[in-house]
Amino acid sequence: MPAHYTPLHLAAAEAVAAHAGVAATDLKVEAPPRPELGDLAIGCFAIAKARGANPVEVAREIAAAFKPTGLLASASASGPFVNFRADRAATYRWVVDSALHRRLVPPELGTGKTICIDYSSPNISKHLAYHHIRGTTIGHALVQIFRALGYRVIGINFLGDWGTTHGMLLAAWSKWGPIEPLDVTVLNDLYVRFREAMKQNPALEQEGRTWFKRLEDGDPEARALWQRFRDVSWAEFESVYEILGIQFEEVRGESAYEPDMPIVMKELVDKGLVTTSEGAEVVVLEDEKTPILLKKGDGTTLYATRDVAAAEYRWDNYQFTRSLYVVGREQALHFRQLFKLLAKAGHEWSSRCQHVPYGHVRFGGKKTSTRLGNVVLMKHVFDIMQDEVRPRIAERNPEKTAAEIDATARSVGIGAVVFANLASQREKDVDFDLEKVTSTEGDSGPYLQYSHARCASIVRKAGEHVTSVDGVDFALLTPDAPWAVARRAQLEQELATLAGDERAKRVADLDRVTRATSAEWAIAKRLLELPEIVARASEAAEPHLVCHYLLQLASDFSFWYTLGNSDRSLRVICDDVALQRARLALTAGVQAALATGLGLLGIGAPDWM
Repeated sequence: MPAHYTPLHLAAAEAVAAHAGVAATDLKVEAPPRPELGDLAIGCFAIAKARGANPVEVAREIAAAFKPTGLLASASASGPFVNFRADRAATYRWVVDSALHRRLVPPELGTGKTICIDYSSPNISKHLAYHHIRGTTIGHALVQIFRALGYRVIGINFLGDWGTTHGMLLAAWSKWGPIEPLDVTVLNDLYVRFREAMKQNPALEQEGRTWFKRLEDGDPEARALWQRFRDVSWAEFESVYEILGIQFEEVRGESAYEPDMPIVMKELVDKGLVTTSEGAEVVVLEDEKTPILLKKGDGTTLYATRDVAAAEYRWDNYQFTRSLYVVGREQALHFRQLFKLLAKAGHEWSSRCQHVPYGHVRFGGKKTSTRLGNVVLMKHVFDIMQDEVRPRIAERNPEKTAAEIDATARSVGIGAVVFANLASQREKDVDFDLEKVTSTEGDSGPYLQYSHARCASIVRKAGEHVTSVDGVDFALLTPDAPWAVARRAQLEQELATLAGDERAKRVADLDRVTRATSAEWAIAKRLLELPEIVARASEAAEPHLVCHYLLQLASDFSFWYTLGNSDRSLRVICDDVALQRARLALTAGVQAALATGLGLLGIGAPDWM
């Protein structure tokens, strides 16, 4: 069922519905293929089919019966489509006011719905390395997007704090510890050392399994060491999350479900789902070459078993509308099997569970790997990015204090990293190019932040803090505004007396006046797209849609703004006070929309750069 996210789209749907005998919610409102056809279009195919009529004739009939409304000025038929032209002044007023008051994103879309989002979820005793950045940023962006749409969002950090790898670390500590002071670097080095030693002595792997069995059986020494490792790890993770502005509603590791393992296994056994294969307990699934492994021959459980317990816990506690697992694409088989197992166990809500896969991130052309020890730490990348952008910011803003420059450089550096990991479709791999991601001229986070800062600078320079559209005459932004008519008349009069290069310059000036009002309207129409873009990003779990939209908005604004470089009458700050106020309101609307969009991505919106 189509959703209409702005009153303009709803008005178009209602205008057709009133004469077609259908519900407005059944009509899809879209942009015409060419701007000259209008601002919105509705196809009449389904209406005509229901009537047994020609869709072209139906479109003509509906267009002829149209009467202007508050937001729609006219309607016309083009083949089987009814095209509408907006009342530009009224539309400017609504869209700018909505942007200024942060109402462009429809907050009622998720009313009464709950979304669980499992993301980041690093393994304890290892650094939060740069390769964790994609899952962390994608998940955080989805949290922000769903929350803006009015959903109850449960952001979950499902810590990897259980399993054989933790037994390996305990075995390493027993061999080469204790080492003080203890931090994640020490723990990570121990793990890497143990993995390297296993290459020379494969028997060490069994030592790791033995220690994990001790941990699982509640051995006091193993439990105490494990708890200390967990606490040290979380302290470091939390410091990085704080930098990114991330807070989780639930931090619950795999270990939390360890007491539920007997219950889960009994449930599956009682339903006749579990079989034994080579000493291990498994469940055979339809259309899968391999079964899903629940318990090894030595009795230790696996993360699939804990995932079942976690899924059941989330359903029992949150009754989710959707439960998203933001995890790398290499885990696609695991989640496909997990969801099939949940369905086979009789959980109807399993269809609400969704794997949100993403591609690898490479730094310097190589995927980082904790296992190999070549970790590029996430927090160190933030420091590097801050150092990279700081000199440029300091050079442009000599009047700012060192602390102010540091704060803005931090925001821009983090923004560069976050945007670089969100801008591509999530399943695509990302190669990190420091020069590209910190540029203020390319498709980057700093470019969007700079666009926001430019808007803020214009409003500041005008000496007016625009917070309302009260008293703004948006009719001055239409092609027939008195200033535009007078300016065109002046240029046309001058053309009659000029020749050669001078005439060519005046022709260009005349074209710019026409393009200026068209560019302003293009910005307004772009602002109107934001509600649908955010809704689509939530449906597809694709933050890159918001990234792409913001780049388009920034480009539209830049095109309009630079038209004034050669003609003072086209500048935002101009001699006509009323016209300046209308343009300032539009600029402030763009600034607010950029801030909203950047916020959805987890990126700061500095007022100066």
